[in-house]
Amino acid sequence: MKARVKWVEDRSFTGGVEAGHQIAFGNAHGDSLKPGPSPMELMLIGTGGCSAYDVVHILEKGRQPVESCVVELDADRAETEPKVFTRIHMHFIVKGRGLDPSKVERAINLSVEKYCSASAMMAKTAVVTHGFEVVDNGV
Repeated sequence: MKARVKWVEDRSFTGGVEAGHQIAFGNAHGDSLKPGPSPMELMLIGTGGCSAYDVVHILEKGRQPVESCVVELDADRAETEPKVFTRIHMHFIVKGRGLDPSKVERAINLSVEKYCSASAMMAKTAVVTHGFEVVDNGV
């Protein structure tokens, strides 16, 4: 895996990966506009994305009728440098027609506790917790 980060100006950067995908990121500096998520926000988004990917994959593999998966993340960071994450809570909202809540719970547990590389890394400095709700989209 390879990536490249380029400083644009002020506190603005672009990042890219081998496949060609690009993202603008950084923090506001002075009167400049924030170009996108901060690096730490990207890490939090990545953690949610990693786990959501696993959850959807596990549910599809188990033939569960998943139609939507949203992860809302809430996190705290240390007060002093380095300002690592100290707490991350992931709340999963999984929608589908006739989803089995026990299978959704199992998929989330497997992701957070076994498969998600990002949450495993974050757990080195943060207490990572999770909860979920299942929304039935049909009758």
